[in-house]
Amino acid sequence: MNFNATWSMAVGGMIGGGIFSVLGVIIESAGQWAWLSFIIAGLIALISAHSYSQLSMKYNEGGGAFTFLRKINHQGFAGSLSWILILGYILTMSVYAFTFGHYVAHVIGGENWLPRVLAVTIIAILTLINLRGVGNASMLEIITVYGKLAVLIGLAILGIIEWNPEQLTEGISPKPWHAAIVGAGTIFMAYEGFQLLSYDYEDLKNPKKTLKKATIWAVISVILIYLLVTLGTTMLVGAETLIEKKEIALAIAGKKAFGLAGLIIVTVAAAFSTGSAINATLFSTGRLMESVAKKKDLPHLFVKENDEMVPIYSIIAISIFSGALAVIGSLGSLVDAASIIFLFTFGIVNFLAYKQRVKLKWICLFGSIACGLAIIADIIVQVQKTPFAIIGLILISVALFVFRPYLLRKMN
Repeated sequence: MNFNATWSMAVGGMIGGGIFSVLGVIIESAGQWAWLSFIIAGLIALISAHSYSQLSMKYNEGGGAFTFLRKINHQGFAGSLSWILILGYILTMSVYAFTFGHYVAHVIGGENWLPRVLAVTIIAILTLINLRGVGNASMLEIITVYGKLAVLIGLAILGIIEWNPEQLTEGISPKPWHAAIVGAGTIFMAYEGFQLLSYDYEDLKNPKKTLKKATIWAVISVILIYLLVTLGTTMLVGAETLIEKKEIALAIAGKKAFGLAGLIIVTVAAAFSTGSAINATLFSTGRLMESVAKKKDLPHLFVKENDEMVPIYSIIAISIFSGALAVIGSLGSLVDAASIIFLFTFGIVNFLAYKQRVKLKWICLFGSIACGLAIIADIIVQVQKTPFAIIGLILISVALFVFRPYLLRKMN
């Protein structure tokens, strides 16, 4: 993949799970400071992108946090973290599929079960595309990314031109500014897509040059897009409506701006956006599972590739579990769980970058501390809102760390 395909893969992975999926969620958490939440989370992601690219170039190998930890002889921790990280990607894919199903079902109508069926269907289709090889997956990203960016930026500009700040608190109680900090932790999964590139290291053209440039510019691009879209759509529709219709928030904004045509255009953009995010995440997580299995931290079955050099059983396993979660989960709980997992992982990688004395190591240390504080703030809020979901995630994570060696022996 060249720079264009690499940048597109990173942006596709972020935006698909970002603004289409979490706009209403973040406005509910941070109110009129939602735009600031995206900036705070984006700055943490930007530091993390620097850490990921520096460590990948240092070791000249793909695999992300799993590889970085093994390189400093923390094999056990690397294996446990990889299992939790794969869970995070499965949760993320389920969010994308959940969002896809609700946007499309809102336009075509149907029973309450239709969004869940559509979610499973899009995962199945993109699984088949991924199994056909790298070229098909990266080309899909290039095609879809530029189209959805045009729709999002157009919608944002229309709302900002009208400039009606009262809409930021329409129908809701104003939030204190520090709600933006909590909000940033809540929706951090909106920025998770950039680090997928570290798993595709061997598929990049001139990776030492391409990886750093593509990841940094992808995160900067997405920060600007999230900022514009959050302000623009809220001024078009109002905060209360976006919270009430959080599963299809941007479709409501599109209809308000351009009527039925706007509804259809935004829905098409949402479908392509979430679809490309599923594609990017599935493609890269399959590579991660293959790398982990090669190091014997997953069953050897996940190393097997088809004729197109794609880890077939890794791709299929990810698809099955993400489809199941899209059927049984809710948007808020899935987003929160995935955000905590990625904050934890990014915090570890930032700290490793600091310890390995990469360029700008003090910024990496600051990123690690920021991730830790965001996790604490998010857990405190989620224990009050959805205690069973967050406690369940913590128990599952602890169990994976404690029982992973035993489970691995049984599976092998």
